[in-house]
Amino acid sequence: MISRTATTVLLVCALLVGASAPALAQEGGEERTKRAQTGMKFLSASLSPRVAGMGGTGTTLQLQSTSLFYNPAGMAQMENFGHAAVGTMQWIADINYNSASLSIRPAEGTYGVIGFTFMQVDYGELEGTRRANNDQGYASTGTFSPGSWAIGIGYAYPVTDRISVGAKVKYAKQDLGTSVQSVGTTKSNELGTGAYDFGIQYDTDYRGIEVAMSVRNFSPEVQYEQQSFELPMELSVGVSTDIFEATDWLADPNDQHSFTVMVRGVTPRDFSERMHFGGEYTFMDIFSLRSGYTLPGTNTEEGVNFGAGLQTDISGFELGADYSYTTYDVFDGVNRLGINIGF
Repeated sequence: MISRTATTVLLVCALLVGASAPALAQEGGEERTKRAQTGMKFLSASLSPRVAGMGGTGTTLQLQSTSLFYNPAGMAQMENFGHAAVGTMQWIADINYNSASLSIRPAEGTYGVIGFTFMQVDYGELEGTRRANNDQGYASTGTFSPGSWAIGIGYAYPVTDRISVGAKVKYAKQDLGTSVQSVGTTKSNELGTGAYDFGIQYDTDYRGIEVAMSVRNFSPEVQYEQQSFELPMELSVGVSTDIFEATDWLADPNDQHSFTVMVRGVTPRDFSERMHFGGEYTFMDIFSLRSGYTLPGTNTEEGVNFGAGLQTDISGFELGADYSYTTYDVFDGVNRLGINIGF
């Protein structure tokens, strides 16, 4: 009979092999060389201030409704009847992201958990131009406001008290505004497509170790005008543990402290593999401090992530607020703010 420790090691190895497979199984046995050639990149944004504060290491976390943005399986083990969250992110170049999620656990979880998500991107106002026979070579067509949005529905089920699975289907649309073909002739530039997310989480019940794997933005190739492209699909594998639970010399008999450390490996469709590291310290399940970092590579402009959160119970409702800040080498920092409620 295989021991629990051996089972844990085997599962971690299997997940790591699965994460590396897409990068190795390229045509002709060669690694993919095309970079930055996917579309609808807004779908790969990290929206949760809690996850972003830990360097994007959210694959193993049980985030209730917010899990649908990272790993749908993280919604399966929630204990409340429902959970809702809203958030906003001030991205680079005055681009704003807004998001909302809702999950419901009917019949005390007998039939699993169902959830819904919405995200919207506001790129601001841009100046439109067209070619013209003048000294400048162009003429103004006024301002326009491109935008993107996506809606999704997900389902998660606790196979056991330690194994969870989940999936999500979503529809994404991008509107690049109206272009002028000729004087008096315009054309709307919109594109929509469906996509899927999948995930699994496993609580090893050994020194607080949890492992997980997720696939985001899986979809067929789509075409815009004469150019076809793929969505920013990514395969993630994560491992996390609570240091206070994993080490005997830091055991907390009063269970007032927790310090979760996480590692996440990502194989994106359009960039090289990268590693994320993060941690979250929580005191009395009320106050949390977070930090995280992505190893330099294709994501070298992103620096260190910081975050904090508050969680409290009021009249049977679990209220929470989170904030994170991400530094960049040449851009201004990115702020994320979110609030959530469990009921």
